[in-house]
Amino acid sequence: MHTTEKYRAEFISFLDNHTIVKEPLSLYKPIQYILNLGGKRLRPVLTLMAADIFNNDYQKALPAALSIEVFHNFSLVHDDIMDDAPLRRGQKTVHEKWNINTGILSGDAMLIMAYQLFENYETNTFQTLAKLFSKTALEVCEGQQYDVDFENRSDVTVSEYLKMIEYKTAVLVAAALKMGAIVAQASIEDQNNIYEFGRNLGIAFQLQDDYLDAFGDPKTFGKQVGGDIIENKKTYLYIKALEFSNKADQEELQKIFSNNYKASKDKIDIVKQIFKASGSAEATKQAIEAYTKKAFLVLEGLQISEDKKTLLKNFGNDLMNRTV
Repeated sequence: MHTTEKYRAEFISFLDNHTIVKEPLSLYKPIQYILNLGGKRLRPVLTLMAADIFNNDYQKALPAALSIEVFHNFSLVHDDIMDDAPLRRGQKTVHEKWNINTGILSGDAMLIMAYQLFENYETNTFQTLAKLFSKTALEVCEGQQYDVDFENRSDVTVSEYLKMIEYKTAVLVAAALKMGAIVAQASIEDQNNIYEFGRNLGIAFQLQDDYLDAFGDPKTFGKQVGGDIIENKKTYLYIKALEFSNKADQEELQKIFSNNYKASKDKIDIVKQIFKASGSAEATKQAIEAYTKKAFLVLEGLQISEDKKTLLKNFGNDLMNRTV
């Protein structure tokens, strides 16, 4: 087994060697730009780690790892257009740096490129990876649509929200791990268990992302702090604040999140104050911890050594203690 940094470095080297800029430059330069913006490289690292955990040469999983990263970045390019987001990882988003049409088309090309990477594997592995990938990609789209729909609803429940983040975020984390297990030809039981570990960890990861969106440090977070509040996103923080607040604060929060309310720094500050005072911020941190523990419980069923289980737990703990 290797360190997270070793997997990340190996992946970045593979990415650098496979980033091809060709004509038309207006299609491929934006792809190179978004892929080289950095980020945590969480999903490809998980693919490599999973392959290694199941006693396989993790380098064989590099094409699958790149596929998951290309798809993830494709979804970010399109999400940023839908959210009209100005920043991604502290830099201009693709549609801001170029234009919306370029963002749409370059994103489409990335989705196709993600599938092409499975051609590096023999038939059975190719088919298994492609089947999982297609299921996951469709679920990510469903999750994104739920997210958009929730912006115009005032009655979003906790269970609905958790389903949305499971599809929009968690299934991709889960698939990244399962792809590594597939390449390593792990047992079906181990493939399914590592998927469940990733699904629960992915939910915790998104809850943490929501928390950092409101309370993160702008210098390290890499995105616009308060972006979810500006966009009236019904996050776990918002739903729990409505549940815990008195009637006056409930009405204030609903008014602020209405489409008629003008976005401003005051809006962000007022909402954050309600999140804290209501106990919503603390409840979100508790939910993050609960889903992380669920993920760790699944590890007990994996047919791997205790040392490898500890490695996965340490990775999960590091992920939940992040500031970016």
